[in-house]
Amino acid sequence: MSGWRRLQVTCRTAGLLTWTRVTQQHTGRGGGFTLCQSLSTGGPLRNDFFKDLEAQLAAMRKKAADALPGSSWSPFELNPNLPPERADIVIVGGGVMGWSIAYWLKKKENSSAGMRVIVVERDPTYSQTSTVLSAGGIRQQFSLPENVHLSLHSADFLRNINDHLSVLNEDPIDLQFNHSGYLFLASEAAAHIMEENYSTQRFAGAKVSLMSPTQVKERFPWINTENVALASYGLENEGWFDPWTLLNAFKRKAMSMGVIQCCGEVTGFSHTTNVLINPDGEEVHLKRIKSVKVQMPNSMEFQPVECAIVVNAAGAFSGKLAEMLGIGLGPKDSIAGLPVPVEPRKRYVYVVHCPNGPGLDTPFLIDYSGVYIRREGLGGNYITGVSPEETEEPDTSNLEVDHQFFEDKVWPKLANRAPVFENLKVKL
Repeated sequence: MSGWRRLQVTCRTAGLLTWTRVTQQHTGRGGGFTLCQSLSTGGPLRNDFFKDLEAQLAAMRKKAADALPGSSWSPFELNPNLPPERADIVIVGGGVMGWSIAYWLKKKENSSAGMRVIVVERDPTYSQTSTVLSAGGIRQQFSLPENVHLSLHSADFLRNINDHLSVLNEDPIDLQFNHSGYLFLASEAAAHIMEENYSTQRFAGAKVSLMSPTQVKERFPWINTENVALASYGLENEGWFDPWTLLNAFKRKAMSMGVIQCCGEVTGFSHTTNVLINPDGEEVHLKRIKSVKVQMPNSMEFQPVECAIVVNAAGAFSGKLAEMLGIGLGPKDSIAGLPVPVEPRKRYVYVVHCPNGPGLDTPFLIDYSGVYIRREGLGGNYITGVSPEETEEPDTSNLEVDHQFFEDKVWPKLANRAPVFENLKVKL
């Protein structure tokens, strides 16, 4: 935990050095003559003098730069993992969203010189990122047509991923995309909402089908349809895949296109401020980011990166990142008082083993109680979980799993909807 923070410091000598003609008079012992010696600026003496002075000034500048806090001086070797001092775009967050943005920026760039794009990720192991901890599902069963269109495009991209993200001389990408689809179950009270959503989804181009309880039982006999009034099943473009493989595919492709990876944490920003007067005569302070402060892992060393654009792709921590710029901290009745509406939430995902469980035709089942389950591989393994009540939100300071939550909140509802899971065993 030692070392100096890295900051570019330039020392300059200001002003103009002027030289005048100097005459020294020497009087001889006899007093009868005067010896005049001229120090000319155009002879060899001038060259030697300036060379010595320039060398001394250079040495002084170097000593001053080394002694100042924030200089590049360090008793250790320079960190080769430091990001460059300048970039066009800095993306904060190296999950699948961050690397996807980096890929599309490079793919759409028009400049012949190319954009310098940096992706900053504080957790190189991705042990706490939403990308790799997610269930990896994709669906079109939404209530908003915009979400349906986005998901349809994403599904097409995933099906043809090697046309987009393949890299020369690298292995082809296998996302392990399972197309079993989502199966939503609705109670009598929510059946009309499912019908409305179905119309929205079909109009947007999604291939979904409404099923009666009898139809559900015929296709999936292991599901208990008691109290189920209606079901919605995704016929195409839905299922699940390996999010870790997708992340690495985006990352590998983007880096092959020139995107720079940086392992570090953005801990601050520097900005410029312009003051404008609005029509009401009030001062409006407009801030523009000038540079991003990137802290190196396990070190006091940091690197400021000057940039034109910063992309907030910090996932669950996007709100906290925005607060560093004062977003959401202004007066409540102003736009500066509106925070980014993103907060971290902790969710438990359990891996269970049930050797007698449903097989290859298992959909991504979501009960109206909120409990979900899907198959994981071919060895009788499944993943399951449920979101807690708002009043029971768990602490987000750690990722420890509450197994009692599974016993109390997940298993009873899961076993009721699918009795085959009464004899499961929690693996993780």
